[in-house]
Amino acid sequence: MQTAIREIDNGVNVTALLGAREALSQAPEAARFTWRASCDWVMGTHSRATVEGFHGLGEEQQHKTRFAFDTDHPEVFASEDHGPTPVEYVLVGLAGCLSAGVAAVAQHRGIQLNSVRARLEGDMDIQGILGMDRDVRNGFDDVRVTFEIDADATREEIEALVAQSQKRSAVYDLLTNPTHVSVQVK
Repeated sequence: MQTAIREIDNGVNVTALLGAREALSQAPEAARFTWRASCDWVMGTHSRATVEGFHGLGEEQQHKTRFAFDTDHPEVFASEDHGPTPVEYVLVGLAGCLSAGVAAVAQHRGIQLNSVRARLEGDMDIQGILGMDRDVRNGFDDVRVTFEIDADATREEIEALVAQSQKRSAVYDLLTNPTHVSVQVK
């Protein structure tokens, strides 16, 4: 009797990722990355941020293309709604980071994904950012991520994928741990 070996393809090159991890274990200084974005004010609450280059693996790197992101606020804030709010981009970043992690972990564990959908909600009391109440924080009070994952796996295996993705997510870490941020004027 022959057993067919099914090829798992979630679009993640795990061999390259594991090779990079091994190479970086021999040169940990190359694992230090500096990510960059720049932002220009357009008008009102509308700004346009761009991402193009970064530093990593010991040298300057470039994305294949320059990416632009418009941010604004909705009309209910007396704005023009030319783009998502900055806090919505935080949710987008978290969704993308966790979803990429699910795909990578699934590929590494030999689990075929059929579909992955993450739905995110972040609760915020805007009295803080409006200066109405000093005791109300400016950021999210609560963020909820709900995954709907169809995979050739048990529920326990799918939950383990999500847990490992969360454990390794840079954006999850940014939201759940204090990060030193300096702001200066030149």
